[in-house]
Amino acid sequence: MAKIGFCAVSGSGMSAVAQVMKYQGNEVYGTDRSFDQGKDTKNKEALKEVGIKIFPQDGSMLDQGIDILYVSTAVEDSIPDVKRAKELNIPIKKRSDLLADIFASHKQRIAVGGTSGKSTITAMIGYILDKKGLKPLTINGALLKNYERQKGIPNVILNNGEYCVIEADESDGSIEKYSPTISVISNITLDHKSIDELQNIFKNFAQKASIGAVVNKDCVNSQIILNANHNTLTFSIKDKSADFYASNITPVKDGTLYTYNGKEYKLNQIGAFNIANAMCAVACCSLLGIEGKESCEILQNFLGTKRRLEVLGQVNQITVIDDFAHNPDKVKASMSALKSYDGRLIIMFQPHGFSPMRLMGKEIMENFAKYMDKKDILLIPEIFFAGGTVKHDISSKDLVAWAKEFGVEAIYFSTREELKEYILTIARPQDRIVLMGARDNSITTMGYELLEKLK
Repeated sequence: MAKIGFCAVSGSGMSAVAQVMKYQGNEVYGTDRSFDQGKDTKNKEALKEVGIKIFPQDGSMLDQGIDILYVSTAVEDSIPDVKRAKELNIPIKKRSDLLADIFASHKQRIAVGGTSGKSTITAMIGYILDKKGLKPLTINGALLKNYERQKGIPNVILNNGEYCVIEADESDGSIEKYSPTISVISNITLDHKSIDELQNIFKNFAQKASIGAVVNKDCVNSQIILNANHNTLTFSIKDKSADFYASNITPVKDGTLYTYNGKEYKLNQIGAFNIANAMCAVACCSLLGIEGKESCEILQNFLGTKRRLEVLGQVNQITVIDDFAHNPDKVKASMSALKSYDGRLIIMFQPHGFSPMRLMGKEIMENFAKYMDKKDILLIPEIFFAGGTVKHDISSKDLVAWAKEFGVEAIYFSTREELKEYILTIARPQDRIVLMGARDNSITTMGYELLEKLK
């Protein structure tokens, strides 16, 4: 048993590995500046519920005899925990190092990468394997709705079998640390890195897999990696020649119907992109000996992940939807799904990060323009900033200007509070209020506040 400290323990990735370490019998400690600010109290209580000891982020945690401190890529050297660890000569490692160690300790290692969809696909694969009784340890970046009743934060499926399923992140290069038996690549689109860089990363990722790789045949940028692995399976919702193909995709009130191998199935999630995600998961599980039709049957009871076009509720015929979309491809997928149904869209898009907005802000606005009608409205608060030393040389005002160039009705707000009040003044029956943005747990809170005030 080790004494392990986690800095920024409330984060989706960090909280998952912290819970795994506690599940495996270690003594686990954590700090998070959001806790010190009175935020993320639900996460704080959930972590305490599983026995993780929470400290202020003032360095005092490191005086508890900690053997090692894990930090995320977003943690700066100026944070008191990091300073104190250095004073005490306590080893400091990245969260991705721990994830790589956990992953390597399993016989069957499934890593899910790609620009978009990897959280949902990871959840789907973990759910299928779990329902098959294979006891997979599943480590995700999103909350799993099928596991909300378990103690702790439901971004893990805690098991001690030979299978491990993880979401592998390419944005910080940590994907290169993993040695999978199966590599899954959902797609390759613009997000944090150039297409050329991403193609090289995912080609290497596919080549490393000892059993095989799963690749999206519909993705133009993925064509270069179709033959990277000796055993590659493809999935598609457009190309019948793919190894796993879904057709007759039909939106219904509470999900999506599709046909696979001559039989109709229903997925509880909306959007054709989620059918593609399902085919990806089905293809992966086939490499482990599970028939496609059996995986499709199991996925009919898959409830999805939170903050992925999640309906928070409906009041006076006004629906509030919470969504993680934050890059061009995710915005395109979400908007395509939303426009499959009737009703005006009132969209709050909260941009995440100054560097990402410089790289892809204009393309994000262009993808909103491709789907929005004249009656739809786009509301943009200032760029979400979690701390650090990056240049603040772009603003949401720039995004609004780009949106207007594309003919979108877009409005800038200096604060989210002003934006929320504006929504309350314009919302009417049949509207769908969609709150989009990444890595900010308070967006969901805002959704529930809107529902309460709409009463």
